[in-house]
Amino acid sequence: MTATDRSIELINAAAQAAADKLAHDIIAYDVSDVLSITDAFLLASAPNDRQVKSIVDEIEERLNKELGAKPVRREGDREARWVLLDYVDVVVHVQHSEERVFYALERLWKDCPKLELPEDAVATRGKAEEYAQAHGDGGPAGGELS
Repeated sequence: MTATDRSIELINAAAQAAADKLAHDIIAYDVSDVLSITDAFLLASAPNDRQVKSIVDEIEERLNKELGAKPVRREGDREARWVLLDYVDVVVHVQHSEERVFYALERLWKDCPKLELPEDAVATRGKAEEYAQAHGDGGPAGGELS
């Protein structure tokens, strides 16, 4: 089994929206072979809570406007440390950079195929580490996100 065309369409639109709002380290996995509840995960992060909210709002607005998709569930809004948008076919995770490193979802899904994303989204990889170094944080503990 592989992600459906609709799932890939949603992932690509969400990835582009996240990139447009300067998300870091955008990556998507086809989880259809290991999960029966969804086809794909999109992961993105931001260095602060306000930007996490901005990214989530842009993804939700763009998917609704361009594809007529609304999430069936939105969790984590209040704290804006890890916001989850559940579109049934795809699940979008936008995390604060600290949560991204701590929970390391990439390690959980590393055996799943990565989905191709728009060029703008791919260009965000490594941005969390660049941001951390530029702002004196020393980068993510445990190395880079990929």
